[in-house]
This record gives sequence, C-alpha cells and structure tokens, in this order.
Amino acid sequence: MATAQLTSAASSISAKGFASFEGLRASSAVKVSSFSPLKQNGLSLRSFRGLVVRAATAVAPKYTSLKPLGDRVLVKIKTAEEKTSGGILLPTTAQSKPQAGEVVAVGEGRTVGKNKVEIGVKTGTQVVYSKYAGTEVEFSGSNHLILKEDDIVGILDTDDVKDMKPLNDRVLIKVAEAEEKTAGGLYLTDASKEKPSIGTVVAVGPGPLDEEGNRKPLSVAPGNTVLYSKYAGNDFKGADGSEYIALRASDVMAILS
Repeated sequence: MATAQLTSAASSISAKGFASFEGLRASSAVKVSSFSPLKQNGLSLRSFRGLVVRAATAVAPKYTSLKPLGDRVLVKIKTAEEKTSGGILLPTTAQSKPQAGEVVAVGEGRTVGKNKVEIGVKTGTQVVYSKYAGTEVEFSGSNHLILKEDDIVGILDTDDVKDMKPLNDRVLIKVAEAEEKTAGGLYLTDASKEKPSIGTVVAVGPGPLDEEGNRKPLSVAPGNTVLYSKYAGNDFKGADGSEYIALRASDVMAILS
C-alpha cells in the first residue's frame, strides 16, 4: 500500500508581497513563521505555528475624513471589556469581541422603487450590530467598522440589552430558561441542558421595506411566545443574567399559546 508523503519548506509571507494602495496599508504582516510535519495513519500532516492575521485596514493619518457611501454606516467600535463583573482582569484572548459602537458617519441612503430611503440611524446613535458584519478600519487612532445599515441589529442607549430598539425586520426575544429536569425527573447539568428555541418577544422593529419603499409590519408583537430557528440570530446577556437573542422575523417559525 502506497504511503502518501507531503514535504514542504517553511515559508514566510509579508505585507510587502501585496499590491500597495495610496492611503491604505496593511496594519501588520500576514506571516507563517514555521510548520512541521505530523504523522497520522501513515499520512504526513502539517502543524502551523505563528500564524498571525490582522483583518483591520489602517488609513494613513493624512486622511482626516471618511464618508460612507450608499446605505453604509461608519461605527466607532466600543472598547472590549478588560475586566469581568467581579473585577478580574481578562487576557486579550478571553476578551469578547464588541458588537456595539457609536455611529460617526452615514451614507446618503438608497433607492427602493421610486422612493429615496434615508439611513435610519443618525450620527451619535449607539448601536448593536451583527457579530461578523462589516469591514474593520483603523482610522484617527481608533477602530471603526464600515457596515451596511441592514447589518445593524438595533439601537441601544443603555448598558442593558433588554432596552434595545430593533431595526427593520429584527426581533428581540427573551430566551426561556432551559429545562432543569428530564421527563423522568432527573436533574440536568448545565452542560447537558439543551439550548431553548422558545422565548418571549420583548421588542420588534418597524418591519422591512417593500418594493415601493414602504414598511411592512411584522407578524409578531411584544408579549408573544414564539418558536424560533435554533441557530439564528445574535445572542446577548442582560444585566440581570437573562439570555436574549436578536434575530430576523423570518427566523421566527411559530407563535405559541
């Protein structure tokens, strides 16, 4: 039986290998410092070490203004929490990526049908956005995110997610508590508790735009108990420890009563 063997020499890729653009520069090198072969089931595999990837694009200091186009919004990212609620300092790897920030610039909007639709958030508004949305940019010494208005989940003027005002077709749901026992009466550990897909609607957005640019009301309302898609939306934790999820109305599958 033939044994496949893979061989390769260590390689290094730096930002110098890419085309340069006026005013934009790579914030750090993309570098693979070394890797070594591993054996598994007779095949040689590779173990990579020292892989560094930085997604943010740095804008040269000579540019002092950044104006989003169309339905895009520029958000100044909120600084990641450096401590736990108990005051324990978190290492960089344990700090959760922020999903909130302040709107610092907006585009001119977009055209839907024959109507011109302006951006629904204003400069200075505190917003929450989808976890993997947009393009990160280092601008004027701070981290910013350029994203489409539709990637903004809602407006949040306080530090408690229960006060969020959803935008467009988004729905904010308070997640039902997981079952503590099995049907046979056995207590479940936290690890074995199934993530609920049921919750109570706390707030809803004004609805999506139709082809003429008019809002279509959502079919769910605050107070409804709903069943939603298991892997949809963005998860949040409220100030009181309660679990919340913000998702699109299309991810709500049924109203329970």
